Amino acid sequence: MSAISPAARIWCSRRGSRLRPRRSPTCRFGQGDPRVYLLNIDNGQREIVGNFPGMTFSPRFSPDGQNVIMSLQKGSNSNIFAMNLKSGVITRLTDSAAIDTGPSYSPDGKQVCFESDRGGRPQIYVMAAGGGPAKRISFSEGTYSTPVWSPRGDVIAFTKQAGGQFAIAS
Repeated sequence: MSAISPAARIWCSRRGSRLRPRRSPTCRFGQGDPRVYLLNIDNGQREIVGNFPGMTFSPRFSPDGQNVIMSLQKGSNSNIFAMNLKSGVITRLTDSAAIDTGPSYSPDGKQVCFESDRGGRPQIYVMAAGGGPAKRISFSEGTYSTPVWSPRGDVIAFTKQAGGQFAIAS
C-alpha cells in the first residue's frame, strides 16, 4: 500500500464542526474502568475479554474470528494487545510510551493498522499482526484516527482533523 499523501480523497462536512470526547465531570467510570466484553446476541449473556489491569477499549475481531485485538490503557499511555479467544493467550503487540489505539486487522489477518501519537501527534501506522516494527503511513498535516481496512484490503479509511475541518478519508 502506498503512503497517504496530502492529495488523498477527502469527504467532509462544510460546517467544520469540532467533535469533543464526552466524559463524566468527575472523570470516573461508574463501576470501574471500561472493559471489552463479548455479547451473545442469542441469549444476551456477556463475558469479559481477559483480566487486564486497566481500561480496555477499541476491540476488533480478527477476520477468522479467533482473536480480538484491543487497546489497554495503563497510566498515561495505551498499547495494543491481541487475545486468542479459544486459548486465552494474550499477546502484547506494541510497547511504547505513546498512545497506541484503534487497531484494525487487514482482511487477510496478516497486518494491523492503528493510531499512535508516537511521532508527536496522532498518525496512522501499520505493523505485522503478531507485532513488531510499525511503519507510519500518514504524513500530511492534522491528526489521524479510527483507521479501518477495506474488505478488499487495498484501502485504509480513517478520520482526519486539520485546519478546523473534520474529514473521513482513504
